[in-house]
Amino acid sequence: MTIWLFYLLLGLIQGLTEPIPISSSGHLVIFQDLFNIKLPGLSFEIFVNFASLLAVLTIYRKDVIRLVVSLWAFLVKKDRNDETMIDVKFVGLLLIATVPAGVLGVLFGDWIGETLGGVATVGYTLILTGVALWFIRNLRGSKGDGGITMRDAILIGLAQAVALIPGISRSGATIVMAMLLGIKQESALRFSFFLFIPVSLGTMILDGPALFTDPSTRDLFGPLLLAFIASYALTAISLKWFQHIMAQGELKYFSFYCWIVGLLVILFLA
Repeated sequence: MTIWLFYLLLGLIQGLTEPIPISSSGHLVIFQDLFNIKLPGLSFEIFVNFASLLAVLTIYRKDVIRLVVSLWAFLVKKDRNDETMIDVKFVGLLLIATVPAGVLGVLFGDWIGETLGGVATVGYTLILTGVALWFIRNLRGSKGDGGITMRDAILIGLAQAVALIPGISRSGATIVMAMLLGIKQESALRFSFFLFIPVSLGTMILDGPALFTDPSTRDLFGPLLLAFIASYALTAISLKWFQHIMAQGELKYFSFYCWIVGLLVILFLA
């Protein structure tokens, strides 16, 4: 397998699996074990995650612009109308929900990767993800963006922290928790992916300087750029598809997928 094809496949895997509730980190672990290869270093992770972030911002650009305008109106123009305050509250809750995964990631991220990063863990956690998705497959909440509380944000943030374990989908964990808390599907989906923004930005801030010291950034810039493009394109396509799946209430199919892949991993790779 050429280095260009290798990076293209990794970018496609990252992009396809990042938005949907099947764990992108878990699939990268499976890919590594299946082909007995070592995944690229930090530069690769930064490139493909940044690509996924840009794709999320592209899909939700209207919402992002509205939130920025509302924040500007609140902070500079002292605007306190109802619509502005709903948006300001939404941003504040996103920041609160970011804290658990941010703190636990900094404190225990390396330990989690070393201790729970094996393919056997991924097999079992994929099955657990499937069970969680099956449990909430028919839930229809009543709370919109304005009905999300601080308690909801903290619990969703804790669910995102659990997704530090490979095989536990970040989007799946946060959407499952949001829907268990009575939040509408559309709002649960939007909150989950807006929550991805500060987490991804935090990763960029913490790990971004490593791009300048990692030799692979210069030596493999072409393949990295290819992985970036693949990740961006597939993340955008996958997210739009997932929005449609959520609207149709067909989460059960992701449960089936997680169970099948998880079982195959346990039987043949663990």
